[in-house]
Amino acid sequence: MNDMSDDDLHEPADASRRAFLRTAGLAAGGAVIGTAAAAQTADPLITEVQDYASVTGDGVDAFPYGMPISHESDVVRRTVSWLTADPISSINFTPIHALDGTITPQGCAFERHHSGAIEMTKDDYRLMISGLVDRPLVFTWEDLQRFPRENHVYFCECAANSGMEWGGAQLNGAQFTHGMIHNMEYSGIPLRTLLAEAGVQTEGRWVYVEGHDASSNGRSIPLEKALDDVLVAFSANGEALRKEHGYPVRLVVPGWEGNMWVKWVRRIGVTANAVESREETSKYTDMMPDGRARKWTWVMDAKSVITAPSPQKPITHGTGPLVISGLAWSGRGAITSVDVSLDGGVNWQTARLANPGQKFALTRFYLELQWDGAPMLLQSRATDETGYVQPTKDALRAIRGLNSVYHNNGIQTWAVYENGAVENVEVGA
Repeated sequence: MNDMSDDDLHEPADASRRAFLRTAGLAAGGAVIGTAAAAQTADPLITEVQDYASVTGDGVDAFPYGMPISHESDVVRRTVSWLTADPISSINFTPIHALDGTITPQGCAFERHHSGAIEMTKDDYRLMISGLVDRPLVFTWEDLQRFPRENHVYFCECAANSGMEWGGAQLNGAQFTHGMIHNMEYSGIPLRTLLAEAGVQTEGRWVYVEGHDASSNGRSIPLEKALDDVLVAFSANGEALRKEHGYPVRLVVPGWEGNMWVKWVRRIGVTANAVESREETSKYTDMMPDGRARKWTWVMDAKSVITAPSPQKPITHGTGPLVISGLAWSGRGAITSVDVSLDGGVNWQTARLANPGQKFALTRFYLELQWDGAPMLLQSRATDETGYVQPTKDALRAIRGLNSVYHNNGIQTWAVYENGAVENVEVGA
C-alpha cells in the first residue's frame, strides 16, 4: 500500500532531510536558490528600523494574565447557529485547523452545555457520595485538595462530533466537522480513592453522576470503569478549570464520550443498576436502520482528520514542499499508525507520528511531500493499539444507516484544487 521502497524506509534521517531539501529546490523551480538570491537584495523589513523596534514595548506587568497576541485573533471557538434552538443548550468548536502540537489551550477548547455555563465559587462547592456505600460523604473543595492527585493528558470528544456528516458532506471546515474535541492535561483525584473512603457495598455495580447545573445532567457509569481511570479533576493544563469546562470540579472519563464527563459534578451515587436517565435513553443512543436504538456505546473509536490543508487552512504558498498535518485519537488505546491518501483512498502512505501514540490522548501526524499543483483527495486513516482501523463512512452507513447522530468516526475527505483551495467532499468506498 506504500509507494516507498525499502531503501527509502531505512535511509538515515539526515540523508532523507538533505534529499528533501535538494528535491524541494528543484521541484519548486529553484525556489530554494531563489530565496538565497533574494537575501542579497536589501529587504526593508530587515535593513530598516520598524515602528515596533523604535519604541519600548509593554512592561512585565502590563497583562497580569497573558492573552493571545492580537494577530491571532481569528483562532477562536466558533458555533453554528442553526445546530440548536438556543445557545444555552448548545456547542461550539475548537479551532483545530489553527493549532499545532496536541495540547488544546483552555481558552479555545470546545464547550457543550445543557443549561448554560454556571458560575460557582470554591467555597460553595460540594460533592456528595451516596447510595450503596457504607459511609455517605460530602466533600468540600478544600477536602479534595488533601487527597493524592494524578496528572494525565486525555482527549474529550463529544459523541456528536462529525454527526452532521452522516448524510453527506455538510460543514466546510475541520473546526466544524471534527472540532468537538479537546486534549488537555488534567490534574485530579482518582474516583476510586473517594469511593474507597465511602466504602462501596457489594451490591454496587454502577455509579450515577450528576452536575450542579440547572439541567442536572447525569450519566450512569459501570463501577468497573469508575474504579479504573476516572478522575475527579480540578485543573487543566496547569491551571484551574475554566468556567465553561466545569469550574471548580468536573469528572474526567478517559476514552469515553464527552457527555459522561459531567461538569460541576455534584453527586456520585453508587447503584445496583443503571439509572436510565434522559441522556442515556432518548439521547446519546445510536439509531439503527430498523428503528431500534443501540445504547451503552460509550467508547470513542479510532478517528483522525487532516487539519492542514483543510477548508479553513488552504494552500497559499503554491507548489513545492508541502506539510500535511493532522490529529488522530482512540478511546480504546494509543494510536500506533496513521496512513494518508492523496487520491481518495486508492493508495496510502504511512505518515510520521510527531511522538509515539499516548493512550486516550491526541496524536499529531505529518506527511511531507512535493506538491506539483495537481488536485488531491486527501484522507487520513488511523489504527490503534487494538488493531482497530478507522472505517470509511460508507462502511459505517452499511451498518448504521443514515439516521445516526453519534459516533461517526468515518474517514474524512478534503478535495484540494489547483489553486490551493480546499473543500469538504465525499467519495465512494
